[in-house]
Amino acid sequence: MNQNIGKYIIFIGGILILIGIVIYFFADKLHWFGRLPGDILYEKGNTRIYFPVVTMILLSLLLNLIIYLIKKFF
Repeated sequence: MNQNIGKYIIFIGGILILIGIVIYFFADKLHWFGRLPGDILYEKGNTRIYFPVVTMILLSLLLNLIIYLIKKFF
């Protein structure tokens, strides 16, 4: 195994721990996430279909920024 793979796994684990901590302690303050204007909710009878369009665009931009910063500094 390559040492770089180990470093990446540790880094990804650290990021997952940070995300878990944020969700655990700030879940009540993140209720807006997934309910942004532009997210589509279709309800009819017993059927509910949810398309989180704007939420996924925002998440994609955030992840792209994180990946860009990781590539730039590492």
